[in-house]
Amino acid sequence: MNTRDAINAGVMLAVAGAMIAAVAASMRHSAQGSVERERCYGIVRAGANDCANAVHSCAKQAAADSDKREWIAVPRGTCQRLAGGMMDERTLP
Repeated sequence: MNTRDAINAGVMLAVAGAMIAAVAASMRHSAQGSVERERCYGIVRAGANDCANAVHSCAKQAAADSDKREWIAVPRGTCQRLAGGMMDERTLP
């Protein structure tokens, strides 16, 4: 094995190790320790929504702050305490 092959093998090993570490970190949260979440409408900042709605089909596409059709996941029980937070989607007049 020449020097270049050894360097390439080392780089590939480092990349594979980083990928395995990323997968392991994403799987470390078990269902037992997870926080229950709920959708909270009307509190999202522009570009910070969690998912699609009737206007668009993807996250991060909210056009305006506090749009009543946009939602974000918050810990269960938090939404009702936030100013403007609603548990269900409301359409604009």
